[in-house]
Amino acid sequence: MTKDNKQQVDNLIEVESALTKSEQFLEANQKLIGIVIGAIVLVVVGYLGLNKFYLEPRSTEAQEQMFMAQNYFEKDSFNLALNGDGNNPGFLDIIDDFGSTDAGNLANYYAGVSYLNLGQCDNAIEYLKKFDTDDVLLGPISVGAQGDANLELGKTDKALDLYTEAYKMKENELTTPIYMLKAGELLEGSNKAADALKLYETIKAKFPETNEGRNIDKYIARAKAKMNS
Repeated sequence: MTKDNKQQVDNLIEVESALTKSEQFLEANQKLIGIVIGAIVLVVVGYLGLNKFYLEPRSTEAQEQMFMAQNYFEKDSFNLALNGDGNNPGFLDIIDDFGSTDAGNLANYYAGVSYLNLGQCDNAIEYLKKFDTDDVLLGPISVGAQGDANLELGKTDKALDLYTEAYKMKENELTTPIYMLKAGELLEGSNKAADALKLYETIKAKFPETNEGRNIDKYIARAKAKMNS
């Protein structure tokens, strides 16, 4: 037998041995494997059932019940939006009753912004932190609103961090220049005119058609004047 043939035979023996061991393992643990597979199937079916027959109907119910609170919010009736009117629930009720749903999550955002408009900044931060989203607009807005709340509380460094986070999150013409400008003004107020100028010039270059872009020249001139003084 040649060396190559012997090597092939040895390889076949090793493969057959491995297959035999696998078969022996399957036979010896057939019951356990069946239990594991059954458990996985139950988990998957349970998860699908939970979503279909519990979470989805509750989410729909929450959205329906939140309609009046959203209506009050849009009319700047923030107390009614938060606490309800006696007949219709407010955002705080929606959070308590439907917190695990998408509508309950969104109610955290509405509650946070409502508290911010009422000047209750600690409550605003608490609820805005609970809000979780990947939305290109609501994500930056919720972080920026936390910046506004911290600024009202005199926490300028924290506010700057949050404005910076907000404008870096999801670049777009609606939110990015707003929070760039707010960050720039805080930098300028902290004697960091050069850093502020970079943000102002970025707004001018990348977002010239926005409200911030159309008015940015005066900020640029002011920052340059401070750098030269």
